[in-house]
Amino acid sequence: MKPTTQFVLSAIAAAGVALIVAGFQTEQTPPALSSGAATSVGRGEYLAEAANCMSCHTRPGAAAFSGGVAFTTRLGIIYSSNITPDRVSGIGAWTLDDLRRAMHEGIAPGGRRLFPAFPYTSFTEVSDADVAAIYAYLRTLQPVRYSPPPNSLLLRQRWGMVFWDALFLHSQRFQPDARRPAEWNRGAYLVEALGHCDACHTPRNVFMAEETGKAYAGGPLNEAVPGGRIRAWSAVNLTSAHNGLAAWSVSDLARYLKTGFSLRAGTFGPMNEVIDNSLKDLSEADVHAMSVYLKSLPPLEPAGMRVPESDVQAGARIYSDHCQECHMRSGRGGLFSAPPLAASAVVQAQDPSSLINVILYGPDEPKDLSFGGWQTMQPYKDVLSDAQIAAVSNFVRGSWKNRAGAVTSAQVARQR
Repeated sequence: MKPTTQFVLSAIAAAGVALIVAGFQTEQTPPALSSGAATSVGRGEYLAEAANCMSCHTRPGAAAFSGGVAFTTRLGIIYSSNITPDRVSGIGAWTLDDLRRAMHEGIAPGGRRLFPAFPYTSFTEVSDADVAAIYAYLRTLQPVRYSPPPNSLLLRQRWGMVFWDALFLHSQRFQPDARRPAEWNRGAYLVEALGHCDACHTPRNVFMAEETGKAYAGGPLNEAVPGGRIRAWSAVNLTSAHNGLAAWSVSDLARYLKTGFSLRAGTFGPMNEVIDNSLKDLSEADVHAMSVYLKSLPPLEPAGMRVPESDVQAGARIYSDHCQECHMRSGRGGLFSAPPLAASAVVQAQDPSSLINVILYGPDEPKDLSFGGWQTMQPYKDVLSDAQIAAVSNFVRGSWKNRAGAVTSAQVARQR
């Protein structure tokens, strides 16, 4: 989703050797979702919620779906498009086939190539029937006359995407697995196609394409914050690895996705708007199906990640003084105090950015969700030094059978 200079140049070079033509697959009936919608427009609204269109196409304080959300990449900033039915600045002049081609092939009217910040690499699996329902819903929106700012200079050069798509886009509709029950297939469709969870939770290669062999093993995220700074996060491992969802039950995960809270964790950071703008509005049956599918993913265990014992012990006193009262000596937290740190996917993530963020700035709990009974965690940016935050991070990453790599003070300093 964040293309680099290497990705463009290397993709062009590789395409001179081999050009892959995406195959067409016969359309199958999409899994039956539990939207309860009686009309195509109602179903389309539900599908747009499942796809979290609101978060990426609505900038703060603006009209819904009018675009202009800034995505920071290594090549600069790319802005999301206006998808209201305004005929000048939005998609009011688009036909159903135009939307279908954009979602399935990453090509807008006139042959303009889209960047995979719009996750067409996942949306390619959305059925034709569901694209038609989404189109019907988008046509009912209030047209908004707004044109996003121009992308950064390098991100106006779209011709290289021809070769990137040839190498990394596999155009295909979702194919149910006949060996699996209907609920599993419904969850797979929501996670893989509409929800495009892999876009954030899968690491990417040098060309910024997803590493399919490490699907859902976690990945880095960037967020633009006021002042022009970039705040780093990490999407957790969603497989049943020890540093992922091994300690979670299906019901734990379903409750978290639906409400932003379970006894295993509470939402913060980029997941806030995913739950608030999308998952909380899905039916309990569909959220449960997603959880069943995610819990079926085989574990992808990171190799060789251990905090040296000396580094673990260096943070013990800091934990005792500042964290133990709420998170407990056992690291298990408490229903009315704090979430568990033992077996936490955030604490054990290969990339410690989210853990560092929480310690520095607090968990920025969502304002629109019923979050649960935990106390608010204070930010420690002005309380602890970079070395102290690194030390306490190493303590929690190496205690209570947690297994993760060491955090350095330099990593903390980069996130201040």
